[in-house]
Amino acid sequence: MENILRPLLVVGGSVVITLVLGWVVDLLLRRADSRHHETPLWGLLRRCRPPLQVVFCTALLRATFTQIRVDPVKDHRAVIGQALTLVLIAASAWLVLRVAATVVESSYARYASASRDAARVRRVRTQVTLIQRVVTFVVATVAIAAMLLTFPEMRTVGTSMLASAGVVGIVAGVAAQSTLGNLFAGFQIAFGDMVRIGDTVVVDGEWGTVEEITLTFLAVRTWDERRITMPVSYFTSRPFENWSRGGAQMTGTVYFQLDHSAPIAAMRERMREILGECAAWDGRTWSLAVTDTTPTTIEVRAVVTAKDADDIWTARCAVREQMIGWLRDEHPYALPRVLTAPAALTPGDHWPELTGASPRRSPSANGQRPEMDKAPRTGRG
Repeated sequence: MENILRPLLVVGGSVVITLVLGWVVDLLLRRADSRHHETPLWGLLRRCRPPLQVVFCTALLRATFTQIRVDPVKDHRAVIGQALTLVLIAASAWLVLRVAATVVESSYARYASASRDAARVRRVRTQVTLIQRVVTFVVATVAIAAMLLTFPEMRTVGTSMLASAGVVGIVAGVAAQSTLGNLFAGFQIAFGDMVRIGDTVVVDGEWGTVEEITLTFLAVRTWDERRITMPVSYFTSRPFENWSRGGAQMTGTVYFQLDHSAPIAAMRERMREILGECAAWDGRTWSLAVTDTTPTTIEVRAVVTAKDADDIWTARCAVREQMIGWLRDEHPYALPRVLTAPAALTPGDHWPELTGASPRRSPSANGQRPEMDKAPRTGRG
């Protein structure tokens, strides 16, 4: 009877105590969250309940499983203890990562709600994201090393590795030169405020928004929903356009190639009407002027402003589309035309037949045939 009750008490008691502890911790966090509305930390910490329960239950089983007087447990005591130790280390790493992520997310949410500077919020978001990735890497590395060191054979290997750490470090540094360069470039981007998550950039002729920044690569989402992935060292070694630096407000231009007879004054009035109906225009300024001329056309430039890159694209498209439609319907003469003229022909007898000119008879005393009208001079002799 004891062989049955003792395992039930050890395992069942550990589970019950774990569930009670999880319920108490969750109750305390809910009360703290209801009292402190200024920060979401306490409510977010409730996400740490599953790893906390796993850690506590594993620790109880690790400390009490030797009390189970069952032959299978006695025969495999070392294996069971090793397995519980590995689970405890992994669960502890899970709990640390969950707590770190909760603290980072809470700090960012509180800062974002208090700050009105969108650029600074994006910078903080980039920094905390990279810090969280570094913490994840460090905790995972320490957890894996701790799990390996629980095996006696790995301790001997670890001693040998420490003896040759200098040579291994040199070889690894040479082999991972590119990776380490990207790693340090990631820190430079995060804390140098070169580019942030949410910035509008132009790289290699592609316009898009920075969607993700890691320690080694950066992802840009283009306007047509493509993702361009490139190493972060690209942004520290090559020039690129960042349309979000110094504020998100932008100025855009629209060019028209028109006839010399285009009604510029009427176009200005029409542009005023177009922008008045365009929600993407921020109302700061606009202009329309003739900026260049050629023998056949004139160049008219329209300037509009908007609050960000998306709205400036919309405003430019609206001005271009509606202005062209208005010129086509109301002033078609203002659109570019290709002027043509009759080609000059070589002088000859066939000129009257081609042009419809009548032959002119010249008085001739000798009765020769009449001469045709002389063809116009063509400049060819």
